[in-house]
Amino acid sequence: MRVIITEHARKRLRDLRQEKIMLGDIIAAADGIPGRIPTATRFRGFMAKSGRVFDIVAKDIPGGRLVITIIGK
Repeated sequence: MRVIITEHARKRLRDLRQEKIMLGDIIAAADGIPGRIPTATRFRGFMAKSGRVFDIVAKDIPGGRLVITIIGK
């Protein structure tokens, strides 16, 4: 499934709280969610390669899986 990362989510990656979370980590997390996501839903407890824990908010759209935002821990 194609993963689309919003501009808002990309901007959040520059914040200190999301430091060391890479685009590849987000794509892997979004790809790893099984099933269909009809409404924006928060998924918790993903681990970046750097060891940083993060959550994502995602939703399925006709073009693929849309990652709306990232929340670092």
